[in-house]
Amino acid sequence: MRYVILLSAILMQMCLGATYSWSVYVQPLKTLTGLPQGPTQIPFTAFYFIFPLTMMMVGTLLPKIGPRVSAMAGGFLFGSGWLLASLGYKSFIFTILGIGVIGGIGAGMAYIVPIAVCIRWFPNSKGLVTGVSVAGFGGGAALVSQVGGYLMETMAYTPFETFFVFGLIFMGVIVAAGSTMQFPKENTKPAATKDVSFSTIIRQPIFQILYGAMFIGLAAGFAVNANLKELFAGENMVQLGITAVSLFALANACGRIGWGMIFDRMQPANAIKLNLLFQAASFMAAPSLLTSATGFLIVASITGFNHGGILVVFVSTASRCWGADRVSQIYGWLFSSNIPASLSPIIAGLVFDTFHNFDFALYGLGTLLLLGVMLVHKHTPSLNAATEA
Repeated sequence: MRYVILLSAILMQMCLGATYSWSVYVQPLKTLTGLPQGPTQIPFTAFYFIFPLTMMMVGTLLPKIGPRVSAMAGGFLFGSGWLLASLGYKSFIFTILGIGVIGGIGAGMAYIVPIAVCIRWFPNSKGLVTGVSVAGFGGGAALVSQVGGYLMETMAYTPFETFFVFGLIFMGVIVAAGSTMQFPKENTKPAATKDVSFSTIIRQPIFQILYGAMFIGLAAGFAVNANLKELFAGENMVQLGITAVSLFALANACGRIGWGMIFDRMQPANAIKLNLLFQAASFMAAPSLLTSATGFLIVASITGFNHGGILVVFVSTASRCWGADRVSQIYGWLFSSNIPASLSPIIAGLVFDTFHNFDFALYGLGTLLLLGVMLVHKHTPSLNAATEA
């Protein structure tokens, strides 16, 4: 049964990760709507504002409403959001509301379910199984970007028509896969979640450190992800851009599995520092690499791989710190670091609109990542002690 659940988790995440392919739609949307780079990122930013906000509430309610109900309701809303986004040809506000708001609510209801369920079915491999269960979030975006690119470039679909097709697919797949979600019988009623308090957790230094470090890692990854196709200006940019988005997504999926394996073999603080440090190095090197098509694809792959690790090392650390029974609740609060981080694509887009390149944004984010490494390094003993308790 647990392998059926794991497969269903991957299928769910493949759909929920579709927003990672947003960069594929940016240029066609700019052409159709006349919007500049920054405002075109609003649906992406709105999604990553509403998504974690919803997940905070669902994490607390999950033990009461159950994983199956949460996953299926989330799938229905997520698919409905993309269907509503298809009306964006009338007004771009429909796309913002559909993908950003309704899609974000749906993702927030469904995303935490496979993580919370799979960790309990595979208690001895928390890092690896978390990585595998959410790998679809990145891998699905690679498939969505390729299919979306084909529909728009070969079939002459508009982005809005493409949103409609995906909305139908997402609704059906997530609802079907979500129907299999259930906790092992011995964990159906996790009593530990009754005693945890939001006010108590946010006052803990360990939570504050993890929140700050996760915010930094997410902000950096979002800025590249949402603006990826515009990072490099050269020949054959339509197909090259789609390839780069797919590489980012595939590397993101591989990163979730790879960093999950790394996490299981070292102390949490060291895994977090290593992830942020690799990401900082890639951002500092990016302006030089982005002078060629090959360098562009390298940047997409490396940043995608490291960004994927962010979504594994922090949830696995939370599981070690506060226990698997509490992870859906506490990681929901920790995941709210997506909210301030979601502003980074718009800010990076505005930097591009001002300077006509992303160099300043890349160097700034690289510096921020190095500060994150220093933050975690300073508190390494207390962080490792908390996970060993």
